[in-house]
Amino acid sequence: MEHQLISAIETALGWSGAEGLGKGFVRGRLTGPELLHRILTPNRLLDIAMRRSLNRPQFRVFREGEEVHPAIYFTDSVSPRGQSIPMVNMHSLGRLLGEGATIILDQANVFDPTLEVACRALQWWSHERVQVNAYLTTNEASGFPLHWDDHDVVIVQLAGDKEWEVRGASRPVPMYRDADPNNTPSEEIIWAGVMKTGDVMHIPRGHWHQATRNGQGTGKSLHVTFGITKRTGASWLAWLGDWCRENEIFRHDLDRSHGAAPQALTDAAVRLIGERSPADFLAAYEQAMPLPRHVPFLDILGPLDAVVCTTQFPPEIREDGQTVDILASGKKLTFTAKALPAVRLLLSGKPVPLNTASAVVGAEVAEVAEVLVGEEMCAPLTPELSSGYTGLVTNAVS
Repeated sequence: MEHQLISAIETALGWSGAEGLGKGFVRGRLTGPELLHRILTPNRLLDIAMRRSLNRPQFRVFREGEEVHPAIYFTDSVSPRGQSIPMVNMHSLGRLLGEGATIILDQANVFDPTLEVACRALQWWSHERVQVNAYLTTNEASGFPLHWDDHDVVIVQLAGDKEWEVRGASRPVPMYRDADPNNTPSEEIIWAGVMKTGDVMHIPRGHWHQATRNGQGTGKSLHVTFGITKRTGASWLAWLGDWCRENEIFRHDLDRSHGAAPQALTDAAVRLIGERSPADFLAAYEQAMPLPRHVPFLDILGPLDAVVCTTQFPPEIREDGQTVDILASGKKLTFTAKALPAVRLLLSGKPVPLNTASAVVGAEVAEVAEVLVGEEMCAPLTPELSSGYTGLVTNAVS
C-alpha cells in the first residue's frame, strides 16, 4: 500500500523504508500543507470528542501539568427512558481549552477513518502494530513531564508549534516489563527546540522527552504520535514458552531433589530454539493478529461495488502453478491460478472499484471479491471508509 504520509515521512527523515525505526533520533520537515490538513485538524479532533462516548484513560485533559478530574468535563447524557451515556461536556472542555489545557485522545485511529488507514499503511510498511494518539494544546499549557516510551514514535506536528526537549536513553532499549524501573532521566540533551507546523521527528524507544507551550503565549499546537511497538528477543522467548507445551518433557514437574534442570530438559530447550527461529516468530506474529473491525457486507443494503483489503499486515500470497494460497490472520484461502491477477489487485491495500477492475484483471474479480469480503480479508468500501483513502492512497486501477 502506497500512502502519501509514509512517502512524506521517508523523504523528511531521509529513510528508504522502515529500517530506520529505533535506530536513532532524527528530525525533518514535511512538504505540502494539504497533507497535514488531511491527517487531522483541531476542529476534527474536537468533533470526535463531541460525537462519541469517550472515557478516561482514552480521553484525558491536563492543565498546569496535572490531569483534570473527569467530573469537570464529562457529563451524562440521559435519554427520556433514563438511560445514561457519558459524554464530553463541550462547554466545560471549551472553557478549559480557552484557559490553556492539553487534551489527549489515545488510539484516535479507532474513531477516525483517515487515521485508521494511516495506521494500517504504517503497519504494512513496518510489519509492526501501530496506533496513533492525538494531542491538542492551547495557550501556555504544559504537557507530560520528562518521560520515556516503551515503543518507537513518529511525531507529526499538524498545526501550531510546541517546544520539545529530547534526551538520550539512560538504559539501553528499556521495556515496559523490565528488570530495572529506569526512573533516572538521562542528562544528555540530544535536541531542544520548537516543532513547527509540518515538522516530523522520530524518537526511539527509551529516549527521554517532554513537550510544552509554557511561555509561548496565545496559540495552539496539534500533533499526532504514531506509536510503533517492535518485537524483541524477549517476545521471541515468550513465544517459545507457548510452543514448549507441545513437547511432553516441558509439561512434567521439575524435580526439586536434583536442583538444576535435568540435562534432557536443557537439551529439549536447545532443540526448540533451533527449530523455531526469530524469523519464524515474526512470521507467526503477523498471522496471529486478529482481523480488524469493519462494516459487514449485507446484500440487502446494496450491491458490492468496491472493496479494500483491511488485514493488519499484508496477506501472504503463495503460488504453486495450479493454485494460489492466501494466508492472513490465521486463515488460509485457496483459489485456482486463474484468479491470481484478481487476488493481487484486491489484496494490494488500495481501494478497488469492481466495475473498472473487471476490465483490468477479468470478470472473475467480482466473485473473488465476494469470497475475500466473506472471509473478512477485505471490507466493503463504504463512503466513510473511502474518505480515509481519498487524496492519500490511489485506487488500484487508476
